[in-house]
Amino acid sequence: MGYRVVVVGATGNVGREMLNVLAEREFPIDELAAVASPRSTGDEIEFGETGKMLKVKNIEHFDFTGWHMALFAAGSDVSKVYAPKAAAAGCVVIDNSSLYRMDPDVPLIVPEVNPDAIDGYTRKNIIANPNCSTAQMVVALKPLHDAARIKRVVVATYQSVSGAGKQGMDELFEQSRNIFVGDPSDPKKFTKQIAFNVIPHIDSFLDDGSTKEEWKMVVETKKILDPKIKVTATCVRVPVFVGHSEAINLEFEDEISAEQAQKLLREAPGVMLVDKREDGGYVTPIECVGDGATFVSRVREDPTVENGLALWCVSDNLRKGAALNAVQIAELLGRRHLQQG
Repeated sequence: MGYRVVVVGATGNVGREMLNVLAEREFPIDELAAVASPRSTGDEIEFGETGKMLKVKNIEHFDFTGWHMALFAAGSDVSKVYAPKAAAAGCVVIDNSSLYRMDPDVPLIVPEVNPDAIDGYTRKNIIANPNCSTAQMVVALKPLHDAARIKRVVVATYQSVSGAGKQGMDELFEQSRNIFVGDPSDPKKFTKQIAFNVIPHIDSFLDDGSTKEEWKMVVETKKILDPKIKVTATCVRVPVFVGHSEAINLEFEDEISAEQAQKLLREAPGVMLVDKREDGGYVTPIECVGDGATFVSRVREDPTVENGLALWCVSDNLRKGAALNAVQIAELLGRRHLQQG
């Protein structure tokens, strides 16, 4: 006996990854619906590597009544219209967009970090999935915060083009090819050339000079982990296809050594510590693709502040940053609240 599950935005990068993760983790499913925009209606999409093909249904005509949960991966515009409809029909929405993350009546969940907060989902029947860069960071910070109380976080991100969807990945590929053969490489998706370059700009600019991506990391970390933590972020798009990296500097209330931090991270759920002080003794984005862990390397003490640490954090943004976290939320919801079948 299992659940009746809907994946909305099933034909996109994250939607396809959600189907893969549901299949890999053998999520208990009685019935599965792949739903997308009218232009994809009738297309067939594979359910992971099961060999089972799903016919894509039109979101505009889909009835959520009788379905247990819907994983939304179609962006804020779709969520704004259809998430409340699904929720009103009794289907619990797990939304990957940014739309509901800061709604006080919607829990923002990373299961390894704040599982108890999911109990508040009944207020709107909606649960929010955090920003990809926030999700991996809080998984790494949680065990350290529990041990020594983090006062301040300074983070610089190195975010892959898959965070901008298929168009971002296509642009990196096409620009790289064009540069090699001498063709023009004008930007379309990004504000500047992304191939062989880095762009310190993700999402729109705000009045204070930060970007919306940076703002998300600040407010989401506070909501998930602790409202007292001070966070400052610089978010950078880099010419990597999949996998976000972060250089994180931490200041703690209590003393904590690099050795203590390594021990805590080694035992923390969702974290994989790979930290050898030698050539190649760390993880880079290319090695994390397809893995659900948040990898931590380069843990060291920062002597410029009292009780300071620095570390390097890498994760597959389509997995832990989106699809895997959504499925983990679904698993948590099932364990705590929903009856199967």
